[in-house]
Amino acid sequence: MNFLAHLYLSRTFDDVMIGNLMADFVKGNPAGLHNGEICRGIALHRSIDAFTDTHPVVRESKARLAPTYRHYAGVIVDIFYDHFLAVHWTQYNRVPLPEFARAVYRLLDEKKALLTDPMRMVARYMQEQDWLVGYAQLPGIERVFEGMARRTRFVSGMERATEDLRRDYAQYESEFFRYFPDLVRHVEGMVH
Repeated sequence: MNFLAHLYLSRTFDDVMIGNLMADFVKGNPAGLHNGEICRGIALHRSIDAFTDTHPVVRESKARLAPTYRHYAGVIVDIFYDHFLAVHWTQYNRVPLPEFARAVYRLLDEKKALLTDPMRMVARYMQEQDWLVGYAQLPGIERVFEGMARRTRFVSGMERATEDLRRDYAQYESEFFRYFPDLVRHVEGMVH
């Protein structure tokens, strides 16, 4: 899953959420580098990623994209699924998405000193461009893919991924609904 799902699944606005958000920017064992709550958030993020990578429904989504995008297929599916979480946000959270996003952005500002340097840069763009709310609209997703394509070392073609989403929208949405409840149960089963 991408940023929105990781934030949603943190369930708390604290250092666990910060760790969950910045885990992709932390290599190896975080103990000794970060406080215990951030380490718990990093562990949560890694568990979510491992569960997602092995889920059969996610594999179906990735398989459709793999011939075109190869190893970027998983990243693309993560963003597709964040789009569906944003579109159907009210099914999962009583707090409106714009209000949730503002709370996340406030937390990022308050905890800026705890962020890794790469995460600080991502947080700045996330806030300036309001990524979390933007996930709900296809133009917002398109901007995310365009930015990612510019930052990849190799030609990824991700800037065209929204075309794939439009073409098979109902299928990806159905796969999201088949997968996401399993992920929520997985996270609820964890002690955090």
